[in-house]
Amino acid sequence: MSRIIPVMIMAAAVLAACGQQQQQQQMAPPAGFVVIKEQPVQLIAELPGRTNPTAVSEIRPQVNGIIKARLFVEGSTVKVGQPLYQIDPAPYQAAYDSAAATLSSAKVKATRYAQLLTANAIAPQDNDDAQAAYKLALANVDTARINLAYTRIIASISGRIGASTVTVGALVTANQANALDTISTLDPIYVDINQSASELLALRNAAEKGQINRDGPLSAEVTLTMEDGTVYPIKGKLEFTDVTVDPTTGAVQLRALFPNPNGVLLPGLYVRATINEGVDPRGILVPQLAVGRDPKGEPTVLVVDDKNTAQLRSIKTGRAIGGDWQVTDGLKAGDKVIVQGLQSIRPDMKVTPMPAQAGPAAAPANAAQPANK
Repeated sequence: MSRIIPVMIMAAAVLAACGQQQQQQQMAPPAGFVVIKEQPVQLIAELPGRTNPTAVSEIRPQVNGIIKARLFVEGSTVKVGQPLYQIDPAPYQAAYDSAAATLSSAKVKATRYAQLLTANAIAPQDNDDAQAAYKLALANVDTARINLAYTRIIASISGRIGASTVTVGALVTANQANALDTISTLDPIYVDINQSASELLALRNAAEKGQINRDGPLSAEVTLTMEDGTVYPIKGKLEFTDVTVDPTTGAVQLRALFPNPNGVLLPGLYVRATINEGVDPRGILVPQLAVGRDPKGEPTVLVVDDKNTAQLRSIKTGRAIGGDWQVTDGLKAGDKVIVQGLQSIRPDMKVTPMPAQAGPAAAPANAAQPANK
């Protein structure tokens, strides 16, 4: 009997230990994790923009007169040199004819006086006056010819012309304030894009430190997304970056040039421009749904340490890339970030780590949407 009691005590101790171990295992919730790795990350920025013509010409008369004819179809495409309006040429034709007649008389007189001067038949001053009158008559003819030509108003650039502000019979004046019409060159067309000056500065600093590989100031290729979500089928090229910062918005203007053969892009259209800003050769990405926020609003993740404990880790995020955040600080290759089972896991809690299964991560209650620069 005395031997049976110790055996029973030992068995009870073993059972208690097993029960405690099972209880601990039950208390350690499963934690699906992904192993962080470094990889080349394409840095893509989607920025707001507006379309603008590459050239604009406001049509104004350079002489006074009555509009006799409009020689174009409103809303059509016109070519440089194409006639647009005809101003009544009659008074200018008369002025030209008068100037031409005066020139003919002055030429005859200047020629005769030059011959007389050779024969010493007149005073040199008389000849000088005749020659000056001839040159003035020449200038008057040129002026009359120019004014007569101005009665036909032509297109100074090629592009799309808008609605006319005057009709046949309207009186117009030289260099008047109101334009008769406006021509806009829409093929190609500009897209003016606004980017935060701080983002642009951060990109340049990262490039100087070798953290980003860039072919130039900015990669040339740009794609457009229309306001309704459709993608413009033709890619454009970045032309330049402005040298000043808008003090009201803190943004720098970028300008891209897009072919517009079918006239789909109209001036003033709101678009989203996607720009390839470079490659982070040692980029770190973490699923967006694995990122939460601490009481200060800073982004955090839960990481499994070597003791199978969930540790809260503060990180810094860059931009959203697909369903991931770019992580600029706080994580390194080899870290195990918990992406599944987050609802039942708290910091400093023992977990049962396992590789995450395919599918979306479970979002924590305080999952963050915007990036923290």
